[in-house]
Amino acid sequence: MTPAECGPVLDAMIEAVCLVDPKTLRIVGANQVLASLVGLELADFVNKPVVELTNAPEDLFFWEDVAAGLADHILSETRLRCMDGVAIPVERKVSRVWLSPGNPVFLVGVRDLRQQRLAEEQLEDRMAELRATLESTGDGILVVDTAGAVRHCNRRFVELWNVPPDLNMDDGGAVLFAHLASCVQDEAGYREHLDSIANDPEVERTDVLLLRSGRMLERVTLPQTSRSRVVGRVYSFRDLTERLDAQKRIETLAYTDVLTGLPNRLLLGQRVAVALRAAQRSGATFAVLFIDLDRFKNINDSLGHSFGDQALIEASARIQQTLREVDTLCRVGGDEFIAFLQEADAFGAEIVARRILDKLAQPFMVDTVSFSLGCSIGVAMYPEDGRNLDTLIQCADTAMFRVKERGRGNFRFYQPQMNVDLLSRVKMDHAMRQAMDQGLFRLHYQPQIALGDGRLLGVEALIRWSDAELGNVSPATFIPLAEESGFIVTIGNWVMEEAVRQALAWQEAGQSVVVSVNVSALQFQQSDFVERVAAAVHGAGLNPALLELELTESILIRDVSETLARLHALSALGVSLAIDDFGTGYSSLAYLKKFPISKLKIDRAFVMGLPEDEGDRAIVGATIAMARALKLAVVAEGVETAAQRDYLQGLQCEAFQGFLCAPGLPAAEFECLRAHLPGGTAQPG
Repeated sequence: MTPAECGPVLDAMIEAVCLVDPKTLRIVGANQVLASLVGLELADFVNKPVVELTNAPEDLFFWEDVAAGLADHILSETRLRCMDGVAIPVERKVSRVWLSPGNPVFLVGVRDLRQQRLAEEQLEDRMAELRATLESTGDGILVVDTAGAVRHCNRRFVELWNVPPDLNMDDGGAVLFAHLASCVQDEAGYREHLDSIANDPEVERTDVLLLRSGRMLERVTLPQTSRSRVVGRVYSFRDLTERLDAQKRIETLAYTDVLTGLPNRLLLGQRVAVALRAAQRSGATFAVLFIDLDRFKNINDSLGHSFGDQALIEASARIQQTLREVDTLCRVGGDEFIAFLQEADAFGAEIVARRILDKLAQPFMVDTVSFSLGCSIGVAMYPEDGRNLDTLIQCADTAMFRVKERGRGNFRFYQPQMNVDLLSRVKMDHAMRQAMDQGLFRLHYQPQIALGDGRLLGVEALIRWSDAELGNVSPATFIPLAEESGFIVTIGNWVMEEAVRQALAWQEAGQSVVVSVNVSALQFQQSDFVERVAAAVHGAGLNPALLELELTESILIRDVSETLARLHALSALGVSLAIDDFGTGYSSLAYLKKFPISKLKIDRAFVMGLPEDEGDRAIVGATIAMARALKLAVVAEGVETAAQRDYLQGLQCEAFQGFLCAPGLPAAEFECLRAHLPGGTAQPG
């Protein structure tokens, strides 16, 4: 039989094989399985040197030994070079066979080892995870097979039972179990327990052991099953001694929070003091977490303090569940908690913080009332952030406050820059108030242009601040600070008066233009807001139709009945009302149609992606269609390109504003620009 005649035989084999000439070490035949594995056609194998299929230099010596007849039926592992450049692990068997008398060839069988290696790696990873899990638990764990031979035990088990380091655990478990029996006070009862397990392998039991050392251990005995068959037993031992002693000390000293039963600040201080002394000797690190429940005041205000107390008890219990026994959770007052994590690094602190967030994110149920409750967490590390409890709490509190600023419901580690930022904010707040006293604020005016004919429809008044020390300060920097401090009311009143003054000047010059003014939520909520608007307009003698108030969606969804009454009062004054940054809030369309609103302004965030972004196209198109159905005008903000303008015009959007026309300009520069716009003058209505 020739190699060519062996083709059907090779193709009938389920493994990858080839025939190799023993003299030339070239392939004289192969099957399709090998061709598919390597990525070649069958014809490409003929007369191909076999060493070209291997990836390691030592394979040259391997085939020299084979050719020299130094070995037969060789089984080895190597790497097979595929045509895509990837070398895959394989098991290779080389056997000398005779196709006919005096006509030997090498039959090379190849088995792909990738799936086997993957399974081995996965098994190794799982074993590593299991070992890490067993070592990370605070319980002592002992695993034995059905014959009692020790399969595994963790360090905590060795510590609890004071197992000698030289004790032989490879003798079927007899020596270890004899040691355990000698450690308990009731040795007869201990052996009786083992006998009952031997008689009933599926038994589950929890009991308490008293050791001669004085320790009290809780023992949980569970069968280990595989495929519905008992293959061993798992014992877990939890040390109850320290926990019981700690409870007695707490009860004796009354170092607890009355409501939640948690340690109070005094007990926390004592535990941290002990940890500090130990850390100074060992160099260990620990973490302090400052936990503040988000918007908890809403629960007390709406459901009462008794209900709030029950919610606090449930919240504290959930937080406690995320901590180890060696950690301390302290309630420092109200809805604020401090968690002290012993011997924890930053990674461990992050894990605990995420557990707390996840635990509190789950729905609460108190007195048949279901509600949600989140938290904000600041983390400080010893010794990087402080070397005493007060400093660490202060740093953690600062980090928590930064989380509150950025939306709540998260955690953040303290960074020294936070104190720098806090000082910077204090300085900025002071400079902002001085700027108001010194008259450093100015208004610029950005035109709103009709998309149909390019006419000027109105302007938006934009506040600007130029400081001798700080330079030009962006509104994005000082407006959020003003809203947080409440100074936004003073700024808003000044903007209103200055805008009315300028609108009146244009009116008296015969160049009337509608001026839009942004109104903050805090300013709108002032009890005398409507009266202030009336005084500003009527006191100056301005046509009310020349003033437009831009309100954010957040204003409209707060206390809807009061908001609706206030909006109707403003509308009765003759001023027009617009919703600014539409789409960024949570407006209810049911309320929107009731409000005396005449205009929607599409936020620039939805305009930037036009016309390419599919999501922006859908949002803008839907907003314009809805506005037209409600007979509202639409202004698109942030238009910077002709493509954006043309797309908006195609959707029949009424107007736009943005850098494509002009940025916000001082009044004098705006008047120069207006002279070149169609119509030159914009009339109200």
